[in-house]
Amino acid sequence: MTKFIRLFIPVVKLNSRRPFLVLAVAISLAIVAGYFASKLTVDTDIANLLPESNPNVQALEKLQETAGGETELEVAIKSPDFEANVAMAEHLAEKSLELRYPRYDDYFFSSAEFRRDTEVLQDNSLYIATVDELQAIKEYLQEEIDQAREEANPFFVDFSDDFEDEEVEEEETDISKYRESYDNLIPSTYATNKDSTVVMLKLYPKGSKSDIQYLEDMFETYNDMLDGIDVASYHPQMEIEFGGRLKRHLSEFESIMNDVFNSFSLGIGSVILLVMLYFFIKKYIHYKKGEKTRQRHSFWSHFIRMPIPVLVIGIPLLISLMWTFGITYLHIEVLNTMTSVLFVILFGLGIDYGIHYYARYIEYRSVGRSVENSIVLAYDRTGSAIIVSAFTTAAALFVLMFADFRGFSEFGFIAGIGILFALIAMLFVLPSLLVIFERWNWILINKIGDDFVPSKGIQKYPYARSIVSVGLLVSIVVIIFSGNLRFEYQFGNLEPTFEEYEEFREFVEGVDENGRRNPAYIIADSDEDVFEVVDSLRARQDRNPETLINDVEALQERFPPNEKMENEKLQHIAEIRELLQNSFIRDQDDENLELLRRGSQTREPLEEEELPDFLKNRFMTQDGEIGKFVIIYPKGGLSDGLRSIAFKNQVGEVNISSGKTYHAASTSIVAASMLDLMRTESPYMVAATFIVVFLFIWFSFRNFRWTLIALIPLIIGLLWLFGVMLIFGLKFNFYNLVVLPAVLGIGCDNGVHLAHRYRDEGQKSMWDVLSSTGQHITIGSFTTMMGFAGLLFTNHPGLQSIGIMAVVGIGMTLFTALTFLPAMVQVLEDKDWMH
Repeated sequence: MTKFIRLFIPVVKLNSRRPFLVLAVAISLAIVAGYFASKLTVDTDIANLLPESNPNVQALEKLQETAGGETELEVAIKSPDFEANVAMAEHLAEKSLELRYPRYDDYFFSSAEFRRDTEVLQDNSLYIATVDELQAIKEYLQEEIDQAREEANPFFVDFSDDFEDEEVEEEETDISKYRESYDNLIPSTYATNKDSTVVMLKLYPKGSKSDIQYLEDMFETYNDMLDGIDVASYHPQMEIEFGGRLKRHLSEFESIMNDVFNSFSLGIGSVILLVMLYFFIKKYIHYKKGEKTRQRHSFWSHFIRMPIPVLVIGIPLLISLMWTFGITYLHIEVLNTMTSVLFVILFGLGIDYGIHYYARYIEYRSVGRSVENSIVLAYDRTGSAIIVSAFTTAAALFVLMFADFRGFSEFGFIAGIGILFALIAMLFVLPSLLVIFERWNWILINKIGDDFVPSKGIQKYPYARSIVSVGLLVSIVVIIFSGNLRFEYQFGNLEPTFEEYEEFREFVEGVDENGRRNPAYIIADSDEDVFEVVDSLRARQDRNPETLINDVEALQERFPPNEKMENEKLQHIAEIRELLQNSFIRDQDDENLELLRRGSQTREPLEEEELPDFLKNRFMTQDGEIGKFVIIYPKGGLSDGLRSIAFKNQVGEVNISSGKTYHAASTSIVAASMLDLMRTESPYMVAATFIVVFLFIWFSFRNFRWTLIALIPLIIGLLWLFGVMLIFGLKFNFYNLVVLPAVLGIGCDNGVHLAHRYRDEGQKSMWDVLSSTGQHITIGSFTTMMGFAGLLFTNHPGLQSIGIMAVVGIGMTLFTALTFLPAMVQVLEDKDWMH
């Protein structure tokens, strides 16, 4: 490693001779990279966290290409007067469709939906029933006829009075599936709640929800339109609210961007303040230790130069960040939810190397060495530990690139190259700033006098055996109880809560609630495949008593795709009409019979144009044709990750007799696939990261014992992190899991720096090492923790969990580096095991 480091000493010396040239080249490259970095955007779609080769992702993309998959804008009108609500809905529909978007030179909305023409469906309800439902209806009618015939017999005695409830339940069951389908397919004329005080208007945007500017302009324009309407003229108590999932999508994007900027300002601000204070105090103490006759600068001269260390370290760091995100744009083009906060994280990470370099430079200058000699010595003596820690951290992060989960792989790529660029900038750009600022007399240095007598350091680390014993005991207890660590499967606990969205949901509560939510879709290649997929899924539903499949439907079942099926359905309807004319039930006054009488009048096949849009919409392609869709409705919600995984396992893949395999598509299934992938990959990523860290440290020390000593803070600190999680009930989740490999890479730095410095200084030097390198790793760890700590104040629970995991994890590795590692070294010294 020493030979490798010294290969680049000529590059370091170039800073002393051509500082402005080095800085100009670095800044020029940063300007070019910054141009590309400015084009980066944030993609909040979780589907994009999975590889494009994932079959469920491909199925979702195909669904979006075929059906559109865009979310409508919901407008809710509320007042005690139903007629006034309808009148306002009609007016808003007309006004909304007239709104133009100059940027597109087109209208904002393609269509509006608020009144549903149900007359055709009520008159032909049996034609849109499935064959199974028609068969059940015939059986139901035959039972009704038989029962009426028996009751008409004067000698009939009903001995089953005691079982009447069971019979009624069975009779309801015979037609219940048809009634359930009828209620789902033929809703009320207007989308309203039970007391008809709220009417819903749905508007279908022409623009994509991924076009954030379009959404912002659309909501602003719509709000201006509403402000121009005299709502009270329709009813004094009328209220109008608009929003829904589309507005939530925009709110989520804006929230993440605000979180990024807030965490950026908070994290970077605190890091800058800490660096300024630390180096101000360190330099002033060194200055006061110098020769009294040369102390020509007052306290205020030092005070006004407080920002200099920030410039010395911060300029190379910002240059490296521009390089990093310029490369990121060229390679990835967009950031995801996890990588959107990497700017501030890399600021806290990359500054460590500058802190170590600059701190060592100040120490060498304070003993009277020249600028160039101090630069070269700081590079030579500190470079080994810096390069090993940076390469180890970067390699640990690069391991994540092999993960299929793009939350891991993209985080690893960006953070890994960010670490390497920060290392290059600190080692080969920072020295040029030192030379320039020294020439301008902005760095005040005073050589320590010959008469200065340093205080004698403590030669033995106190309470070493007690600290080691307690530390090992705590670690063993954590290992014993580590099985109690849990994973957070509730998606809702990891998503931000938007007050405006929740208020809108409360405002429209009860409107068109039917319990059929979060459906999954399968797009078949032919009508024949549609029926086979439906049959396969229903067979699974029947075989599994704990099935999460609530219902399966396809329009081909209800609207026959060929003449043969049309005739078959018309035959069933004719038989039902005949049964309804039976004298025993013909004159009965019954709600079910009335529905059947009205719906059985179909004698000719319906034309596609006769079907109302609200029925066809969810089955239509973007080309305006009836799609070959199979829709699977789950039982209950899927916000529980375990339920969503179970649902994915039940419906995610369907094989048919022709050998084809179809995959279901929905955001819930993609989220389940993501969880499944993370559960599978996380142990391998953590294990691979640890192996890489071990190999790099072993390569640096070329000694197994020293490698283990350097790894002590990482191993013990990680165990204590788990202990904190157990005590406070913290859980792993698909956000903070990405931090574990990062903590492995970052947490090893402290042990590497202390072990390298201790080995250079020799036995009985640990206290002196802590007073110098110990300060540097403390400040370095604090800056890294502050970089992550900005996430603690975000509105996104998932991002908050990243901050908590990182701060606690890095804090524990620092704590063990300052306590357990020196204590263990002292114990080994006492046993004469250190050489």
